[in-house]
Amino acid sequence: MAGTDQPAPPIGADAVTAPVLSVRGLSVRFLMPRGRRIAAVTDAHFDVAAGECLALIGESGCGKSVLASALLGLLPANAQTAGEARLGDLDLLSADEHTLARTVRGRMIGLIPQSPAAHLTPVRTIRSHLEETVAALTPTRGRTAVRTTAEAAAERAAYPATHLDRHPHELSGGLAQRAATALALVGDAPLLLADEPTNGLDRDLVNHTVDELRRHVDAADRALLMITHDLAAAEHIADRIAVMYAGRIVELADANAFFGTAGPRHPYSHGLLQALPDRAFTPIPGMPPELGDLPAGCTFAARCDRSTADCATLPPMTDGVACHHPHVPEDIRA
Repeated sequence: MAGTDQPAPPIGADAVTAPVLSVRGLSVRFLMPRGRRIAAVTDAHFDVAAGECLALIGESGCGKSVLASALLGLLPANAQTAGEARLGDLDLLSADEHTLARTVRGRMIGLIPQSPAAHLTPVRTIRSHLEETVAALTPTRGRTAVRTTAEAAAERAAYPATHLDRHPHELSGGLAQRAATALALVGDAPLLLADEPTNGLDRDLVNHTVDELRRHVDAADRALLMITHDLAAAEHIADRIAVMYAGRIVELADANAFFGTAGPRHPYSHGLLQALPDRAFTPIPGMPPELGDLPAGCTFAARCDRSTADCATLPPMTDGVACHHPHVPEDIRA
């Protein structure tokens, strides 16, 4: 990324190839009683290219899932959006509900929701969910063919065939997660949006899930935007990392550099890694600011040991990091 708020093309992407998803200036505000406004997402800029996984990471409540909901047109009535989010020629933020329901959801964007049990119909079996999705989103026809395709989708997500005839209330959290993953993979959408896809899974199933998502992306140059708290999963699958804090993307980095020797540059990103058990196991001090009462300057300054008077002003995104005092990679420092 060079100079200003505009992100560079993804690592390894052909500069003449349009990204699958291009987000520019995406902001979300929730209008609350007595004129209060919640700045859930502010001025997000990023691309996701074909064949790429971008992992969006950050603490709970920083706006990651709100951003995902904005892309799918699933925000509540008191939300206001600004900017644009282009999926091909379509601006998702200005698309009407008919277009989103009939053209986008499932067909252009596959969703693995954060709370899968809430997205499953309680009176229908998982087999019924899968067969209906196969019939709606694929050219497969005929009862036997639809059944076979549905069972193959379940197998891709490591969902056991012996549990296909169970209802959502009979599933553990991990099984519900795998059912949601199977459903999202059915339509072979050009963009897969995975919101905490490894939630509730043990480490073996986490690895299986991210491997399957990676295969799904690589097989036909699809794009994956993965929202996750699981930094090990992000390291395993991602090409690039976007770090979100208090509604803003504060760092965009190549995943190998971010998790490798160079390391992240933003102090918040650095703190996230240092909090891991296999690193320093040191939590970031303090708490994030309230999204309804953000400071005028750097939103991380109150928690940052590198803060100075400069941080009273909002830092611009420069060379992939929004910070007045970023960490300098060892190879540059030398």
